[in-house]
Amino acid sequence: MLDIKITKTTEPKQKPAAGQKLGFGKIFTDHMFVMNYTEGKGWHDPRIEPFHNISLSPAAMVYHYGQEMFEGLKAYKGEDGKVFLFRPDMNAKRTNNTNDRLVIPQLPVEDFVQAVSTVVDVDRDWIPTEPGTSLYIRPFIIATDEFLGVAPSKTYLFMVILSPSGAYYESGLAPVGIWIEDEYVRAVRGGIGFAKTGGNYAASLIAQQKAHDAGFSQVLWLDGVERKYIEEVGAMNIFFKIAGKVVTPALSGSILPGITRDSTIQLCKAWGYEVEERKISADELLQAQKEGTLEEVFGTGTAAVISPVGKLRFKDEVMTIGDGTTGPLSMKLYDTITGIQTGKLPDTMGWRLEVGK
Repeated sequence: MLDIKITKTTEPKQKPAAGQKLGFGKIFTDHMFVMNYTEGKGWHDPRIEPFHNISLSPAAMVYHYGQEMFEGLKAYKGEDGKVFLFRPDMNAKRTNNTNDRLVIPQLPVEDFVQAVSTVVDVDRDWIPTEPGTSLYIRPFIIATDEFLGVAPSKTYLFMVILSPSGAYYESGLAPVGIWIEDEYVRAVRGGIGFAKTGGNYAASLIAQQKAHDAGFSQVLWLDGVERKYIEEVGAMNIFFKIAGKVVTPALSGSILPGITRDSTIQLCKAWGYEVEERKISADELLQAQKEGTLEEVFGTGTAAVISPVGKLRFKDEVMTIGDGTTGPLSMKLYDTITGIQTGKLPDTMGWRLEVGK
């Protein structure tokens, strides 16, 4: 167990007013968690400090070679004032999967969960309670060695910052438009597509800009080799309900193993749906749309939870999904997952962790 030193701020910030529009990732709480890594010493000096800027050398390796990773999860406050995290151990395990790929030192799962739980407990009064809001949690690790050679760093910072946030999409649960990208690729097998690292997101920005300019909310990526099989949306995994079956791309090494994705699969199976994790091509979607069997499309992710898709664009065709409204399975998944997260529904899956208990 970490021996976390807590230094509380003497100048607390003004918290958002009730009903204030929060946006996503724009406001930050009073405190943050910090821990150092030094080769030969390991992870050390865990502490919670007032939120502040950090000072790094211009030669810090994170700036030059991108050796960094991040995670995303949320804290929720129930009507009884209890604070919950949703499957934080899964974020910890995914952290270590990313760390392995980027040659960053492993971080014990229990230390990750303790760090997140402790800083959330310190700033629990920042957790918004309006429907659709939450406290977004951003753990991240950066390489800090002052060195311009291409090699793994010998020193790192692990930090956790917190941001009270509203819905990821301004439209909330309203269906969004998705652009299937057919020019650029995001990742290939053997690369870093499965890792939660900034390079994946930097590679996605040019297509994201194209999509926004055309009036679409997100980009849906195709595989990087054949350019025909669906992979994932920029900020989400993707699901299709086709002729009663729930279909999602199989994890192939170029797709992020989403925690909401895993939760969705488990719930759908528990409800009796046949779930297929497999290759699915853009052409198959077009054919299902023409045959009237493409019943629902939705994304899953920590930020948006469930994001219904109302239309898909592929090349010169725009597919309207169903009648363009939120489908019943999408709605049920959203209500169930958020109900478990906020304590409104019983946690029959064992996914909820109470903070400060």
